[in-house]
Amino acid sequence: MQITSTKLRGKKIAVLAADGFEHVELSIPEKALRLAGADVEIVSLHPGRIRGMNMTAPTKTVRVDRTIDEVSVDEYDALFVPGGFIGPDLLRQSGPARRFVAAFDAAQKPIATLCHGPWMFASAGIARGRTLASWPGVRDDLVHAGATWRDEPVVRDRNWITSRGPQDLKQFVPAMLALFADSGLHAEDATAHRLQTGSSPAHESPPPMAVAVARMIPGPTIRTVAAAAAVAAVGALALRAVSA
Repeated sequence: MQITSTKLRGKKIAVLAADGFEHVELSIPEKALRLAGADVEIVSLHPGRIRGMNMTAPTKTVRVDRTIDEVSVDEYDALFVPGGFIGPDLLRQSGPARRFVAAFDAAQKPIATLCHGPWMFASAGIARGRTLASWPGVRDDLVHAGATWRDEPVVRDRNWITSRGPQDLKQFVPAMLALFADSGLHAEDATAHRLQTGSSPAHESPPPMAVAVARMIPGPTIRTVAAAAAVAAVGALALRAVSA
């Protein structure tokens, strides 16, 4: 993959992520954006650092530049939302995050996301009538929100670039850079013909890679046992209060 160092010079990119983001889905696109000359800021729900994941295993953290309450769409030229099993689920429950994504789309600014990231389109109420790819596990959420879901490595729909997951990074990253550089942003929609073909069928089973990784989840540590006990205690107190 060849990246021109000046391709995105002068562009400011927001990376919207939360704890539980898929680390490779943030680190590789972020590096590519910086190599292309972009000014990149990590935007999240809280200050400090957010924890990345390698599928189901915790890994490195990244530093948050600004919180969602501190930013405006007007400050950025494009938006990137990495995926992951946990991070996008936290983001879609945040009103400010949903409004941020919806405002980006309303302004017709470029948005790139993959894996579980497209969940944000459904929760932000902007998926209807659009064509996109995502992790197969969120297909039904997107279809029920009115989108056309395609089981393809990269799908372009006007100002959106979407992909299915980390296996598509080789195709996703160049497509994201081209979109963010405004090359062909207002050209004929490359996926318009797919609107006539409908959504790809749902998978009959989860991706084997995900199943294999899930089977390797380690047992609980003392810390997680203590946390689970604390949650159980809170639940017991709540039940006692309701029944009193």
